[in-house]
Amino acid sequence: MKVFIIAGEPSGDRLGGALMASLKTLRPDIAFEGIGGSVMAAQGLDSRFDMAELSVMGIAEILPKYRSLMARIEETAEAVIAAAPDVMITIDSPDFSLRVAKRVKARSRIRTVHYVAPTVWAWRPGRAKKMARYIDQVLALFPFEPPLMRDAGMACDFVGHPVVAEPVATETDAAAFRQEFGIGDAPLALVLPGSRRSEVARLSEVFGDAVELVAREHRDLRVVIPAAGAVADAVIAATQGWRVRPVILDPRTVSYDQAQSLKRAAFRAADVALAASGTVSLELAASATPMVIAYRMHWLSFRVIKAMALIDTVTLVNLVSDTRVVPEFLGPDCVAEKIAAGLRDVMAAPQAQTAAMALTMLRLGKGGEAPSARAARAILQHL
Repeated sequence: MKVFIIAGEPSGDRLGGALMASLKTLRPDIAFEGIGGSVMAAQGLDSRFDMAELSVMGIAEILPKYRSLMARIEETAEAVIAAAPDVMITIDSPDFSLRVAKRVKARSRIRTVHYVAPTVWAWRPGRAKKMARYIDQVLALFPFEPPLMRDAGMACDFVGHPVVAEPVATETDAAAFRQEFGIGDAPLALVLPGSRRSEVARLSEVFGDAVELVAREHRDLRVVIPAAGAVADAVIAATQGWRVRPVILDPRTVSYDQAQSLKRAAFRAADVALAASGTVSLELAASATPMVIAYRMHWLSFRVIKAMALIDTVTLVNLVSDTRVVPEFLGPDCVAEKIAAGLRDVMAAPQAQTAAMALTMLRLGKGGEAPSARAARAILQHL
């Protein structure tokens, strides 16, 4: 069995690696070709080019790289058609993945599966019907997505979110982390400025200023930043001027397993987290870490997205739990004073988010079969 699989960013790489492992368990004769990162490489994928080329987000941010991205789209579509796989699996990164799928479907009968349903419930609902012209099946992470995809004309399976299958640190791990870094009983804030260089560049200064304001009230406040490997050097450089000096967990200095263990322990040990908008809110919920979400992007991207939005919150915990307990500061509200006030409020009453985080995990499939196994089974059942 031949599979062409494509991921364009770190979260997709993790999804792809887990899916590949599950597919190999069900079909030992399987062979993979495509594009991915280190996690997929560990499962045997020889990526056609560096996945980092595709990690671009935002309308204004994409424009300078438009020509190179279009060239990679054409190159990838040609490679898929030449490989003639039994199925092509694209993982998230719709600006790249769906353009490839459209070209492949126009010139072949290769079955196409897209892993991670587009957020048509958030904005641009017409995307689902357009997708149905070249996507045969969608694998959905959220339970409210399959009806939307099926109504548009695609097969769709809710497979659960991978966060529910990831290990979580214990209280013992958290206590050991605090001891190792000399934190003791001091209040601990986790700061997560994103996994893209553009995010780190836009958020580091305002996050540092917000932490400094909180530290005026909590003078013994400690800060930890679990940096993503691809942006660790940027995080180190961007935080040099912070008055509250953070402990930066640099995954490049330890093994992958050690880096993940430290990150999980930091999540569990933290009293509060300040994070960029994205799936990290689900990782925090899995660790029962109260949070504040903030995000700043190019003003043009923000205005266009805001005008088209169908939802009043971008935080996944709020959406899945159908609550609004996680405060968020987006666009022009992403300023230090407002973020600091939100952090102080959450530190004063962290239990306000507890039930919503637990409900989120339950609705995403916690306690059931691993999402990657469900995804692999769904793909094979439709072939």
